[in-house]
Amino acid sequence: MDLFGPEFLDSDEVRAAVTALDIGALYRLVQRLGVSQRQIADLTGQSQSEVCAILNNGRQVSNVFVLRRIADGFGISWARMFLGYGEKGPQAPSTEEEVAEDVKRRVVLAAVMGQPFLSLRGEPITLGLPSDDPLPSRLSMAHVHEVRTMTDQLVGRLRYYGGQAGLFGDAVRRYMRWMEVPAPEAVKVRLAAVLAELHTEAGWACHDSGLDGAGYFTHGLPLAHRSGNTYAITYAAWNAGAALVRNGYPNDALKQFQLGGFWARKSTSGNDDPRLPMLIAWLDLNSATAYALMGGIDEAIRHLAKAHDGWEPRDVFERACVDRATAAVHLDLGQLDTAEQLATSALRGYSESQRVDRITNELLLAELHVRAGEPQGLILARHAIDGVRTVRSVATRRQRLLPLAAALEARPGTDTLELAQIARKVAATRI
Repeated sequence: MDLFGPEFLDSDEVRAAVTALDIGALYRLVQRLGVSQRQIADLTGQSQSEVCAILNNGRQVSNVFVLRRIADGFGISWARMFLGYGEKGPQAPSTEEEVAEDVKRRVVLAAVMGQPFLSLRGEPITLGLPSDDPLPSRLSMAHVHEVRTMTDQLVGRLRYYGGQAGLFGDAVRRYMRWMEVPAPEAVKVRLAAVLAELHTEAGWACHDSGLDGAGYFTHGLPLAHRSGNTYAITYAAWNAGAALVRNGYPNDALKQFQLGGFWARKSTSGNDDPRLPMLIAWLDLNSATAYALMGGIDEAIRHLAKAHDGWEPRDVFERACVDRATAAVHLDLGQLDTAEQLATSALRGYSESQRVDRITNELLLAELHVRAGEPQGLILARHAIDGVRTVRSVATRRQRLLPLAAALEARPGTDTLELAQIARKVAATRI
């Protein structure tokens, strides 16, 4: 159970302190609830001396990573403290003095959007995750933050290279041991929530690697329920369903999407996560995919409309993902012109760090041009096939490269058939 409920977090005094990033004022308000400096330190991953300096000496906090731990400790959304990821992600720490030595080591692992495989100094990161390292004697919000940043780091590698099931598995094994370590109840609750998301991403990495990730989804859901975190529960259900629909089980996927929708809409207005509207839209969008595959045209169109009603993507990457998914539904419905417009629009939204997403979109766009009989289709197909050779995503090879090969085989011509054979050979190759 959280220490700080909506009545406290939504009070005018707390809102003013959060908006101004006046951490000293926020800590003084927390102390009114009877929370000691030691407890504040446990919740935020700081030392007691740092908390004392903020309270008594007027020390300011401007480091984004420290602010995120403070937000996590008190149950404040990152968006309210202006800490959400933008298109290029968070900035590096403003001064080294603000970050304790143990935190510096974790900052190196922080996920910098756009540079998922580099440290903050631009150096390659080693992601070894030994499972036999000594357990901490006591957990704080700093440990929760470490799990979250490692998850973001691994997701960055997944988006750039594809695959990564082994690294996710290492992370799950390492961090699940922390559930045995003594910690304040608020820290345990938050740890369960971030571990649930780590399990969900691990399940998706298995799917992307051509492996069965059902076990991760299954073990992640109880953690999400343990945390009482609606977003974590909904996110797990959505990803499990997305994997099912892509593996050819649209009816089973719909059950997962319905479960996710139930939990998302069950959330009370006082505890809404700002990410929930996005998840609800994706549940409808993937439901449209499932219905399209099952021949339910009217239901697919209805869910497409619901997905786009009342929610706007936060950035160009989210917009690109939505456009690509919508294009795939229109392709399944045989609406090639609409699908081609959306896939072309999506292509402009991916940065170099999102290579797997971009290459997946290029394969979709090539298939659309080939199926429409356009001369440019063969050029796009060659380019997309060369691109998919460079990533480890088995799912992309199966789900987008094989349909492209089939579209090429349906067109006459020796060059087309040779290209289809190359596509099938690449689809069967692992890197």
